[in-house]
Amino acid sequence: MNNLFLRRLLQLLPMLLFISLVSFLLVKLAPGDPLQAYITPRMSPEDIERIRQSMGLDKPLPVQYLLWLKNLLHGDLGYSLIYHRPVLTMIAERIPATLGLMGASLLLAIVLAIPLGLLAGAYKHRWLDNVLNLFAYVGISVPIFWFGILLITVFSVQLNWLPSMGMRTIGMEDSWLDVVRHGILPCIALTFYNLSSYVRYIRSNTISQLSADYVQTQLAYGATRRSILFRHVLKNVLLPVITLFGLSFGELVVGAYVTESVFSWPGMGLLGIQSITSLDYPLIMAIILLSSIMLVTGNLLADLLYRVADPRIKALR
Repeated sequence: MNNLFLRRLLQLLPMLLFISLVSFLLVKLAPGDPLQAYITPRMSPEDIERIRQSMGLDKPLPVQYLLWLKNLLHGDLGYSLIYHRPVLTMIAERIPATLGLMGASLLLAIVLAIPLGLLAGAYKHRWLDNVLNLFAYVGISVPIFWFGILLITVFSVQLNWLPSMGMRTIGMEDSWLDVVRHGILPCIALTFYNLSSYVRYIRSNTISQLSADYVQTQLAYGATRRSILFRHVLKNVLLPVITLFGLSFGELVVGAYVTESVFSWPGMGLLGIQSITSLDYPLIMAIILLSSIMLVTGNLLADLLYRVADPRIKALR
């Protein structure tokens, strides 16, 4: 296990370096100029050039990238061009909000999707399967921003049960119950979206497993369909769930851009949109890099979990 971890880790380092290079070039070559946020009508060309030099934007792109990479290796993600604050400090302030929201929604989606997907596959083409299929298709088809606005309209505007935006109520900053109330609607929106995809994957894999030879053999020996479903089929169904979890790992840090914007949730997703619209290069690069690290970490974790869920994979390595 340790050798596999070190081998995968060494394979990921060049990938992260390549991702950082491509991301840097894409951000730098995008249209727009971050200096526009500083330029006023009274500024002379000399003043504008001095600001460009102070921000390091006058250097060639390779030099800018190497300087950024050097600072990164020293734990310095730079300063925000718009907010004039250390990028690392801004990310540290926003990560807890995104971790709480995304972690709760992903965990809830997986916990609900496993039994629902198993039941949908076990009762294929029956009323329960039809209801769950309809639910999944609606969840996949409906835009998440529209569903979020619908939740706000119903539960915040009409019923006045839950707050519609933000993370805390003014004057109740120390109340964790207030944070939970603010997080219910965005968590429902994200869970509904993730749950729909997970149910479809698990249902499809359950149907495939139930037609396998080992299931027919178990039935011939007198095992009940329920015991086969939860004792044997479930283990094989967990593999695509592990894959989906690994692919969703990056969202734990980056967050859901659309959902956080709709609900004004002060997490990494909202910060990412603000950095893109203002062309805040250091902040954009930090968010992309953090997202990439979490994504490859999720894939590495999924690879390790495969070996736990299915010992046959370990035998093939």
